[in-house]
Amino acid sequence: MARSRRLAPADEAADIPPDWKPRARNREQLVELVERLPADPGVYVMRDRKGRVVYVGKARRLRQRVRQYFNGHDTRRFVPTLGRILGDIEAVITSNDKEAMLLENNLIKRYHPRFNVKLRDDKQYLVLRLDPDKDWPKLDVVRNIASDKANYYGPYHSATSARHTLRVVNRHFQLRTCSDFVLRNRKRPCLQYQIGRCPAPCVYEVDEGAYAEQVKDVGLFLSGRHTELVKGLSARMEAAAENLEFEQAARIRDQLRAIETSLQRQEVVGTDELDQDVIGMYREGGSVEFVVMHVRAGKLIGSQRFGASGMELPDPEVLSSFLSAYYDEAPLVPEELLLPFELAEDDAAPLADWLSERRGELLADRRRSVAIKVPKRGPRKRLTLLAERNAASNFATRRSKRDDAEQALTRLRERLRLSRLPRRIECYDVSHIQGSDPVASMVVFTDGQPDKAAYRHFKIKGQVDDGGAGLSQGERQNDDFRSMYEVLTRRFRRALDRGAEDDSWALPDLIVIDGGKGQLGRVIAAMQDMGIALGDEGVDLVSLAKERRFAPTATRAGLEELREAAAEEKADAEAKVAGEYAGQALADYVVATADAEQDDGQSDEGKVKPERVFVPGARDAIALAHGSSELYLMTRLRDEAHRFAITHHRKRRGKRALTSTLDGIKGVGPATKKALLRHFGTVKAIRAADVDALAEVKGVGPKLAEQIHASLSGG
Repeated sequence: MARSRRLAPADEAADIPPDWKPRARNREQLVELVERLPADPGVYVMRDRKGRVVYVGKARRLRQRVRQYFNGHDTRRFVPTLGRILGDIEAVITSNDKEAMLLENNLIKRYHPRFNVKLRDDKQYLVLRLDPDKDWPKLDVVRNIASDKANYYGPYHSATSARHTLRVVNRHFQLRTCSDFVLRNRKRPCLQYQIGRCPAPCVYEVDEGAYAEQVKDVGLFLSGRHTELVKGLSARMEAAAENLEFEQAARIRDQLRAIETSLQRQEVVGTDELDQDVIGMYREGGSVEFVVMHVRAGKLIGSQRFGASGMELPDPEVLSSFLSAYYDEAPLVPEELLLPFELAEDDAAPLADWLSERRGELLADRRRSVAIKVPKRGPRKRLTLLAERNAASNFATRRSKRDDAEQALTRLRERLRLSRLPRRIECYDVSHIQGSDPVASMVVFTDGQPDKAAYRHFKIKGQVDDGGAGLSQGERQNDDFRSMYEVLTRRFRRALDRGAEDDSWALPDLIVIDGGKGQLGRVIAAMQDMGIALGDEGVDLVSLAKERRFAPTATRAGLEELREAAAEEKADAEAKVAGEYAGQALADYVVATADAEQDDGQSDEGKVKPERVFVPGARDAIALAHGSSELYLMTRLRDEAHRFAITHHRKRRGKRALTSTLDGIKGVGPATKKALLRHFGTVKAIRAADVDALAEVKGVGPKLAEQIHASLSGG
């Protein structure tokens, strides 16, 4: 009997992977297995002979669909390759087509199969959040939609556009901008009140009805219901004028003018009062480009682009896979979806059903239907044509960048004499301050571009098993050497333990180390200890040494004069107590060091030496010329690794500083500390809070609040 199982509830589908045990079958065994598959709807999972998931698909009739891979009727170009590497197939039966689509999407996200759609997108979602049920509601920029009754508007695909909209709202509608903590504890109104942009509910008594009207107006503005908004404001302006409230009427008049000016800057692309997403797609062979244009009430508020490669599915299946993957992560689902062509018959109905449920979930409301349309003429058709033109333009731009990256990789391979084209490059850097909070970063460039999903942090544990080829006693005293050895040992161990199942830990083509020969030697030691080969049979390795930039501070002929001048400036300079220049005065040390650096780094004329790359087995470093594409790629790698390490180090150091302030207070345990930080956000805010505000925190009573306040205020 073929291995298959039934999956009943749809909500369980997302977390149940195939229960697979490694087994490599020959073609005859696979054909026999396929004939025993059920004719039910479900998902099929294909694995290679090493047990790795290489393809996940869904079908209304499992046996009929999988049989096509073996009878020659499937003409997709990847099918012959799949046939050569296929080791086993498992079927998961679902109750209906919609559950099959959900399970397929979840398994693709879990395993990242080689032959499924892989989307590339450099941007993150941002939405604006407004909770009308909150005390004195305010507008916030957030990245995630919570399961609450707040209203969310967007999405915005850059912080710039989201914050611009936030500034427009704060300028034209009088809503507070302060945090809840400030709202509860402020004693005097802030600058926003002084310039007429906030009624200061934190200090003064404010008409709740008037404030609620402003909240409603903000909702209309962000929803694109501008006609209704302008009509309501005009009516209120006329009413204020009739009641001789001329200041109020003038304020509403100015608000109307500002809103109309803001609306004139938005691109009008339609006349429908609907939330629409318009999908564009352009394809050349296995490379595909998607564009999602977000149209709200006829106005284009933004767009997002995605790329996918290695695609051999027919266009309708590619589009269906993209839509299910995209809207599974999207913060909002529109009322109407405009597509460039029809989906496969088996996909259209379950996708529309699922999108409707998804929209209802995100809106925290009852089920709301989503219409999927393929326009043939009129304004909607013009929108889909516009999206397709954008997709074609983006494809050309991405291809140009890809060609430039390919050229840089080729030049890098030739210049450094690498064994292969470095498709995946990993760069490592260590960050600490005098040994405290040491961390390391691993950044990954795939095909010459940052692959941020593959970035990793390492917390330096300070314990390494150096084995026979490990660290000497002197090198153990060098934190960076020891840390680099530890990090690479742990990284290689994960490749050996998990690389076959998790592509994110598979060995790279090239490893780049920020440092000189010493760092290079530590990585070679780690590779030898873990059984990782160098070069053709394993991984290429180089270290990149920073270029030396020294201004000519002295020449040999002028050392004595400089020493004399320094001695007159500071005759009582303390002597160095250790190092190469121990016993010498500070002025002597500075001059001697500058002289040594001058010989090593720069000629008397001040010419800078080029970047140097050290490779295993080579006596001399390889110089990369300034302005070359290969140097640009290498310095981007190094700078990104440094940035990523520094950022994580600062977070760790800051977190330790925050928590250590509270650790010394008697009665404040881990749970209370967490509750305080969640409530106030920072120790600075906790320190500024009075006893009553502290007592409001869950788990903190009046007595403990007094103790916390006294400890943090120094009383």
